[in-house]
Amino acid sequence: MLRQHWLKKNKKSNSTNKLKDTLEISIVQTDLISKEKKKNLLKIESILSDLKSTDIILLPEMFNTAFCPLEVNLAEKMSGPTIKWMKSISEQKQCSIAGTLMINENNKIYNRLVWLNKNGEVFCYDKVHLFSLAKEDTLLSKGSKKIIIDDYGWKICPMICYDIRFPVFCRNQNEYDLLIFLSSWPSKRIKAWDTLLQARAIENQAYTAGVNRVGKDENGFEFPGHSSCFDGLGNSLLELRQEKDIVKTVVISKEKLTLQRRQLKFLNDQDNFTIH
Repeated sequence: MLRQHWLKKNKKSNSTNKLKDTLEISIVQTDLISKEKKKNLLKIESILSDLKSTDIILLPEMFNTAFCPLEVNLAEKMSGPTIKWMKSISEQKQCSIAGTLMINENNKIYNRLVWLNKNGEVFCYDKVHLFSLAKEDTLLSKGSKKIIIDDYGWKICPMICYDIRFPVFCRNQNEYDLLIFLSSWPSKRIKAWDTLLQARAIENQAYTAGVNRVGKDENGFEFPGHSSCFDGLGNSLLELRQEKDIVKTVVISKEKLTLQRRQLKFLNDQDNFTIH
């Protein structure tokens, strides 16, 4: 797991690891302006201005530039302005925040999901399944493995968009409680998004939240939103449609999830495997 610290070495950082039974997840569904970092960050900041309290803020894929994987000149360092902006939002709202952006590291470009908790710890997941249909795999480097983040005492598995189509990679081997997908998913394939998101929740007996953008990109592709959250039985807890520039909060319960898993021990019967 890639992990970085904004904290001083002698400062303890385990307060968000204390179990919080109910978790508030705030999903930002917004239009994005291609390649316009400042405008996108200002818009998201405005959307969040009325958010009084939450535990986690989730942003769409490449929230600072919109999905434009061939524009690698827009990639930033981990010390760049977008990460500093995320840190500022986390400090203001006293919560964790997650989103993806292009990161330049060791002369390679990644579509990186950055998770920053309120203690200043940074966790990173580099997208493993690059979207070849949009030539994301031509200039970007793929990640090597999924990660599990311990935040608020919850085990959380963050993933990016196209990863959702690969159930073996997403499989919950009793590792996580919450599965997250940050996406840029077009209208023409939205039925697949709706279906796969619910399926990942059911098969993994985990809360599953998916964030998608709205609007139209510079190539004319339309994005319909459909950000959602399901419980471990596939029941809908939050379903947005084409609502634009909003933040909605859903509350999930560790106690309810534990009870579901105790009553229906499906994960105990799963096949054992290793991804090479």
